[in-house]
Amino acid sequence: MTRRDAVWAAGAFLLAAAVLLVVRLGLSGTAEANRAAEQQSMMEALLPGGSTFLPVDYDGEDENITAVWSGETGYVIETVVDGYAGPIRMWTGVSSDGTVTGLVVRDMGETLGLGREALTDTGYLAELVGTDGTAEVGQDVDAITGATVTSRAIVRSVNSAAAYVTGADVSTSATEWGG
Repeated sequence: MTRRDAVWAAGAFLLAAAVLLVVRLGLSGTAEANRAAEQQSMMEALLPGGSTFLPVDYDGEDENITAVWSGETGYVIETVVDGYAGPIRMWTGVSSDGTVTGLVVRDMGETLGLGREALTDTGYLAELVGTDGTAEVGQDVDAITGATVTSRAIVRSVNSAAAYVTGADVSTSATEWGG
């Protein structure tokens, strides 16, 4: 390769890098706008009648609660609880009277074919809609087959969210095995 070819190759490389940087910077705003739109849409689905959601500072004692947004008809509360194989991050809509209006599992690392079923088992998740923060697995809510620990963790998460609104005292202890 001649010196001239090397200069051309280096120039082409630098030009390509500059183009990629400009494209990345141009799209970063789009990615943030898409994330914000997805969050807004999700919150509207979890809390019917809400259209404006404002973050609320939370400094309470419930270690499960990691974020709170206030809407016109209640709250959307993010919780993180320990499941069988790791943390489970959820958003729960709770009306101003303390009734669960919707919930979604945002992230989890539970076992495929067992606890991970909570991501898509709409029948199980629907059992928690309409509860008031006092739900119990085996009493008010059935457990996901083969995933009792995950089921209890999700119920604890939803109960914590409802308790934020009602002021009830909810245990924040780690998942209890058995019993």
